[in-house]
Amino acid sequence: MNIWKNYKQVLHDNILLHNEVGSVWAQWEGKKTSLLAKTYTNKYLLKSREVEIWSDTSCIYNNILYPKTGSNLPCFGMDLMGFNPNRVIIVFDFQHPVENYLFSVDGLPKQEGNIRFFEPGNHFSENIYVAKCNMDEVDEHLEMFSKYIKIYCDMLDSNEPSGLDTTVYKDFDEYMTDLDPVGGYLTGQFGKEKSESLVNDFLFSYK
Repeated sequence: MNIWKNYKQVLHDNILLHNEVGSVWAQWEGKKTSLLAKTYTNKYLLKSREVEIWSDTSCIYNNILYPKTGSNLPCFGMDLMGFNPNRVIIVFDFQHPVENYLFSVDGLPKQEGNIRFFEPGNHFSENIYVAKCNMDEVDEHLEMFSKYIKIYCDMLDSNEPSGLDTTVYKDFDEYMTDLDPVGGYLTGQFGKEKSESLVNDFLFSYK
């Protein structure tokens, strides 16, 4: 079960292969579910922390790229969630660490209407991309994902962020911890202690 293979390839080819250093944070086997958590760093990123959770019928990939500080850049986040063959939700966006900061990129689609959980201007941009599809349709959104990634890569290359002030992301990680529903799901799969450690020590460790 690896429906996000091409998305990960785009991400690594465009951003993470820039002098990347990777390490495994966790590799767990649960109740019919597997988890792999890894971090990457490079010259412009404090970290990219990715987690993959999969079973025989589901495949979830989550990653947030935290740029080095000093250039007022957004993070780039993605939730690629294949719950079953007929239920897939694709979300990716420029996620600014400053609360109530409405980030926008000209030339990209703007999200219209109410989206549960994702509020443009509250760490999410006007360009947040949300799509629903089946598992055999995920690559229909790959071209748009590639476009977003290339724009983000250009942001990093143009600004060359170099700061190491992780306090910039304190409010952002606190907000994302409250928003993210993964903790409850993981508790049922891997136990409370592991679930809390993943959320607090890996997913959102700057709060």
